[in-house]
Amino acid sequence: MAQGEDLSALVPAGHRQQAKHRERVRYTQVSQSHPNLITNIATTHSTLPDSKALDAVHHALQQRGLLPDEHYLDSGYATAELIHGSVKTYGIALITPVLLDTSRQAKAQAGFAATDFTIDWEAKKATCPAGHTSATWNPVVSEGIPKTVVSFAALDRIPCPFKPQCTTAKKNRRQLSLHSRQMTETLRHTRTWQKTEDWNTDYALRAGIEGTIRQATAVTGTRRARYRGLTKTHLEHIYSAVALNLIRLNAWWNDRPLDRTRTSHLTRLEHTLTA
Repeated sequence: MAQGEDLSALVPAGHRQQAKHRERVRYTQVSQSHPNLITNIATTHSTLPDSKALDAVHHALQQRGLLPDEHYLDSGYATAELIHGSVKTYGIALITPVLLDTSRQAKAQAGFAATDFTIDWEAKKATCPAGHTSATWNPVVSEGIPKTVVSFAALDRIPCPFKPQCTTAKKNRRQLSLHSRQMTETLRHTRTWQKTEDWNTDYALRAGIEGTIRQATAVTGTRRARYRGLTKTHLEHIYSAVALNLIRLNAWWNDRPLDRTRTSHLTRLEHTLTA
């Protein structure tokens, strides 16, 4: 099974104007079998969010027939739109920790969080844990994303002993903001799955990415660009990735560890004193 892993590092585009010109390099590494090689390089402005860069990365991999079955990412890429869209458009399962529900009820783990409500998509109704049914179902567009706002009748009209666990709104009205059905179900499934031991074991594969970032910065000096501008900086990133791949291939062909175990300054001092 082919697996893709995203590696991002912030890179100043020039030595003199680092505060004004910064780019971000995004390497994509394939780990179908050893050796692990970098298969894609995307250089963008540092202000571009990770979530906005992913589709271009997948498209570039698709053009070269290198799409992975699974793509291991950090939480910067975890949105319901990307998780659902990557499967639908490219057939890629994103293995990434999604942000947890930040509502008051979910944080306190003592109230009715959004996941505690039952959604009947066909009837366009939601039912709360206390058995009350929603009063309105309104499609809206929030920040360019289609959503549905579900509202329950004011609790002063429906006296409920669970009100403190449900809402503190002055209007005594509980509302839910839902993505589309597919995205809502995907998000709920992912949040449940990432709490399992199987998910944590699977996601542990991404630990090697930090090693690749360290190798890129230590061997090729990726964190400091030698040129200004996206075009020249991108070319530099390509050369860096090629160099890393050659190092990894050489280590693989000669059956030796990719990197030596790091010895701390304190350990070296101990060795010196005991010698």
